[in-house]
Amino acid sequence: MGSFEIANDTFLLNGERFMLISGAMHYFRVPRPYWRDRLEKLALMGCNTVETYLPWNLHEPHSGAFDFRDDLDVEAYVRLAQEIGLWVILRPSPYICGEFEFGGLPWWLLRDRAMRVRSSYAGFTAAVERYYDQLLPRLAALQITHGGPVIAMQIENEYGYYGNDSSYLVFLRDAMQRRGIDVPLFTSDGPWGHHLTWGSVDGVLATANFGSGAPQHFKKLQELQPGKPLVCMEFWLGWFDAWRQNHHTRTPQDSAAALDEILAQGHANIYMFHGGTNFGFTSGANHAEHYTPDVTSYDYDAPLSEDGQCTPKFDALRQVIARYRDVPERQSSFAVTRAEPRELAVAGRAAVLSQLHQMVAPVASPLAQTMEDLNQGYGYVVYRLQIRGSDQDTALVLHRCADRALVYLDGAFVALRESGAMTDPIPLAIDASEHALDILVENQGRVNFGHRMDDQRKGIDGGVLINGCAAGPITHFSLPFDAPLSVTWTDESIAGAPSLHRFELDYQAQTGYHIDHFLNMDGWGKGIVIANGRNLGRFWDAGPQRTLYLPGCFLQRGVNEIVVFETEGRYCDRLSVTGSPDLG
Repeated sequence: MGSFEIANDTFLLNGERFMLISGAMHYFRVPRPYWRDRLEKLALMGCNTVETYLPWNLHEPHSGAFDFRDDLDVEAYVRLAQEIGLWVILRPSPYICGEFEFGGLPWWLLRDRAMRVRSSYAGFTAAVERYYDQLLPRLAALQITHGGPVIAMQIENEYGYYGNDSSYLVFLRDAMQRRGIDVPLFTSDGPWGHHLTWGSVDGVLATANFGSGAPQHFKKLQELQPGKPLVCMEFWLGWFDAWRQNHHTRTPQDSAAALDEILAQGHANIYMFHGGTNFGFTSGANHAEHYTPDVTSYDYDAPLSEDGQCTPKFDALRQVIARYRDVPERQSSFAVTRAEPRELAVAGRAAVLSQLHQMVAPVASPLAQTMEDLNQGYGYVVYRLQIRGSDQDTALVLHRCADRALVYLDGAFVALRESGAMTDPIPLAIDASEHALDILVENQGRVNFGHRMDDQRKGIDGGVLINGCAAGPITHFSLPFDAPLSVTWTDESIAGAPSLHRFELDYQAQTGYHIDHFLNMDGWGKGIVIANGRNLGRFWDAGPQRTLYLPGCFLQRGVNEIVVFETEGRYCDRLSVTGSPDLG
């Protein structure tokens, strides 16, 4: 058994002074077969610790159904880090932000119309208690006090940006300690304004998140808690990307200088050492003036690229760390390479709107239901209804619809609505006969930061209004793409409507050797790509990201099925495969 303690202004590890130099790498953003490679490279860069969030929404995808298997086996991840010689910091707070869907909170919380997340609201704290009953006993056994590598845990993340419900922070602190967590606990907040004070609680170490300016930020920490260690829990050496914005980068020299400034006074956790990928529908969103969903890649301009390659930033930070501790000389034990470019020919197509009844079971309702009402967390919903014209002009309005809607009348595209233009009326040129109206609504990711988190229900919440009146009945077709679909493939050309396109990828890597691919989505509009049943994430010609990462460990030797779901009605006869990412 060991110990990790706060002793005045320093840390003691097993009784000896310890300088914390950590790197962030989230196990749930990296395929499990690649964990060892990435962790070995973290140690090679000179870090002595790895830090990770824990995503509640992945570990409890449905209320009462828990998952700690495969890529979500956090216990295996921690033990592997220990085997490699790394200490571990865990951040199991219910909310993680992390540019992750809903900040890591489970979507099903929003089925409670009175829900107030990140607060002392009884419905929220009860759900946290049930989650912690499953999670924390697993983590308690991994603490340094039990022979494991875990030296510290976080109770909440950047709460000072969100609220000042101090009783909620006390609840989290006590809930963890009651379940056997006895390593030092911490909070992390921006060192600006009231954020540090609102996010802090007695008996818990306050740490700061920033990308530069260590002397002034550490001064604020000292004022808040004199005589305590100075920790930058998130040293931002890059940034995340949102659709329709530029790809963010920061020079290796600038990042290295900022890290040196931190280590000259205190301790650092490098955010991110390796960002990885928001596979599936796990990308989050922000909403300040406008709703801005995040891209699939979480490259973060980190020392390791999205597919784990060392970047110039890796060497620059390694040189800085070498001034403060011995940096090991060893190589990664992993065998992985990048694919050679090639083109895949289309092997089948399917029109989605004409095959909905074949693909999924419909749900009928007098009026529109949200995704949460339909017990659906992510993806798309098609709302189908029959309407008739009248002796006046007909206008359609989507009331409280999130986040993006494509409207079709009798199978033909009519309008796109999103963001601030969502409630703009849509004129429909129809006569008094019956017409089919289809509305494809996409959940582009729940907001992961800020005061809008209680208002993240997706789909149509207010109604489908025809000339100001709620129309119905409505048939709902849920498309979460979390299970195989029954599809009839044809060679028919499809344009102007949602469609599926099938490709075959021949993979001949030797056993124990992986070849990583990137799918170049130039020529396509918007949608997702599914490889052997795995959702690789979203693509969008709005940029900046132009490729999707397809790890070799997702492929099997021989023929692999790649399916493109294209919502904009665009299609290509070929799908381009490359060996390099293009993030814009």
